[in-house]
Amino acid sequence: MGIGLTMVIWSAIILFLLIVFGYFIGIYNSFIRLKNDIVKSWANIDVLLKQRADELPKLIASVKGYMKHERGLLEGITHARTAFLNAKTMDAKAKADNIISRTLKTLFAVAENYPNLKANENFIQLQGRISGLENEIADRREFYNDSVNTYNIKTESFPDRFIAGLMRLTKKEMFKVAESEKQDVKVEF
Repeated sequence: MGIGLTMVIWSAIILFLLIVFGYFIGIYNSFIRLKNDIVKSWANIDVLLKQRADELPKLIASVKGYMKHERGLLEGITHARTAFLNAKTMDAKAKADNIISRTLKTLFAVAENYPNLKANENFIQLQGRISGLENEIADRREFYNDSVNTYNIKTESFPDRFIAGLMRLTKKEMFKVAESEKQDVKVEF
């Protein structure tokens, strides 16, 4: 074998190793990007949840005088807000968020029984603001779930799953609606 052929073989081996190394670096970097997308999308949800939680005391103050017979409902919103503000993990915040959403739906449905409250401009503004935040939260949840889905597919796909294993990456949970959220709000007259 000549020196030229040996040089070509070594060059081919080095080129092959560089391509494989570059491929694995690309996979690694894509996992980092996906992980950061998930963190960013959760942070966006968290900001909106905090904004909504900040609006709740104003809402309770505006309805308190009208809804004297709905004390339990108002206390439920207050407890759910406190649970959200004290939550440290994403799961705990998601559970508190589900409770807040459910009690707000009930509150807005019960408000239909109070014509003076429905005509109160402060209540109307707060209801609109909170409803707008709810819509933004829903949009952000969709982006979060898309990010998690892309990440989960990549961690389970061949050959990426081997690099995911080396990085100790595990499947992430999507933001799910609680079973109680799927039921209609009961309004009693």
